[in-house]
Order: sequence, then C-alpha cells, then structure tokens
Amino acid sequence: EVQLQAFGGGLVQAGGSLRLSCAASGFKSENYIIGWFRQAPGKRREGVSYISSSDSMPYYADFVKGRFTISSDNAKNTVYLEMNNLKPEDSAVYYCAAGRTGWDQVERFIMGAMNYWGQGTQVTVSS
Repeated sequence: EVQLQAFGGGLVQAGGSLRLSCAASGFKSENYIIGWFRQAPGKRREGVSYISSSDSMPYYADFVKGRFTISSDNAKNTVYLEMNNLKPEDSAVYYCAAGRTGWDQVERFIMGAMNYWGQGTQVTVSS
C-alpha cells in the first residue's frame, strides 16, 4: 500500500523560508512523479511542483518558479520542497501526491489527476 506523509508546514513571515517533506512508502518498481499541491480557503486546488523518479526532472508552476525548489532523497524515499521568498498568497494547505509517469504527466498533474494523496500540512505566511 502506497503511503505519503507530509511534514514541515508552519507560520513564517513574508520573505521567509520553509521546507516541506514528503515521506513515501509502498512504491514498487513503477516509475512515478511525486509532487505538491496546495489549496487556500475558497480557492481551487492547484499543482505547485513535482519531481520524476525516472529522471529527477522537476516541474514548477509559473507562480513558484525561481522561489521553490523540489528535490528527492531516494535513500530516504523522501521528496522535499524548499520554499523561499514566501508571500502571503502562498498560504494554503499543502498536499503531497504521487502519480505514474507518462507522456501526459504534466497535464495530469495540472488537473490533479494523481493516484495517491497524503495528508495536508498548513503553511501560513504573514505579511
């Protein structure tokens, strides 16, 4: 059984940094992408970033490019999201999710069509 556990949310001032962690377990030999989504109150869930297990290629939504960095530690089966220069509009519940790789993985990620979801972790950025 695939399990994803998200850690690392908290309260930070604007301009500050946080690092989220997603510990994954239960994956077998298939290739997959692991990434982060977020949802603020009253807003739609949106994809933030993912990394591919097959080639470690990252994807970033335009609104986090240059500020967020995703990475993975395969030995620990953990994916990290380093968030810098945080803005109040980054405040949301952040969810870790995973899905299979494929030619349409970007589109599936943008649509939120992932196979597995972890619990959320709250990120609050004060102005």
